[in-house]
Amino acid sequence: MARNSESKPQKSVASETFRLFSSLDDKSNLALSFLDTSKPLPKPPCIEVLPSEVSSSVKYTVEPVNLGGLTLLKGRVSTQEVFKLANSDLEPGKYEGGLKLWEGSLDLLKVLHSEVQKGQLSFTGKRVLEIGCGHGLPGIFACLQGASIVHFQDFNSEVLKCLTIPNVTANLLKNPHHLDTNLIEEAEHRFFAGDWSEVHQLLPHVLENKKDIEDPAAGYDIVLMAETIYSIATLPILYELLKKCIRRPCGVLYIAGKKHYFGVGGGTRRFLSLVEKDGFMAASLVAEVADGSSNVREVWKLSVK
Repeated sequence: MARNSESKPQKSVASETFRLFSSLDDKSNLALSFLDTSKPLPKPPCIEVLPSEVSSSVKYTVEPVNLGGLTLLKGRVSTQEVFKLANSDLEPGKYEGGLKLWEGSLDLLKVLHSEVQKGQLSFTGKRVLEIGCGHGLPGIFACLQGASIVHFQDFNSEVLKCLTIPNVTANLLKNPHHLDTNLIEEAEHRFFAGDWSEVHQLLPHVLENKKDIEDPAAGYDIVLMAETIYSIATLPILYELLKKCIRRPCGVLYIAGKKHYFGVGGGTRRFLSLVEKDGFMAASLVAEVADGSSNVREVWKLSVK
């Protein structure tokens, strides 16, 4: 999961229906690493983090991210300072890489910006959830585009306190690229930490049973996530969370990630094979990025059938 602060322009791909004949049961040529272990890993507590809990003890610096007509602000904090880990991408059960700005997040941001410009997507008045948010740039873009509710979720509460909340604050205060100041000031922005197997218990707009489908307050209109599908062991848990979160019948999910994460078994194609097998959502490829900086990356749009 290489990362950088800017990506080269992505290659747009005509929307296509996804069909994958292999399934998650096919483990041939699959190399598993320390991320996928049969031993249960410790889970952090599921909690809501309030903006007033932002860390004042960790040094936070900010710099612009320019994405061809769109400029957002991103923070930088030290992994060593926050987690006492030296330049670590992740440590299972303790830190899942939320302080890094991953390429997939920028890919997703570019796609959302393009879809809005083309009139194919609107955030105005919508309920939005970003899963595995880290820096939270896609969710921040939704805030600036007039979403009425934006909820940010990350594995670690430390990431939310030291990076996500400061990023949201910096962008909402200083970024001029928004539709309506009143919409932003009246919007609800909340932050939730916890494991995907449990965090639905905290999220306000989940569907717990079939009766919730008729509830207009149940489900998120738009769910966003980037670089969350690297570990094959967590894909079923993540998928079940998504099904609880997406609004029916008109909710949409945007997912960005690498086609294959070598060594850990995950990737867009593994995730989509699970989606296809379940039959609940349809998927179409929105963009493909093959800029040579990493494995081929993709952005997919999923909708309820």
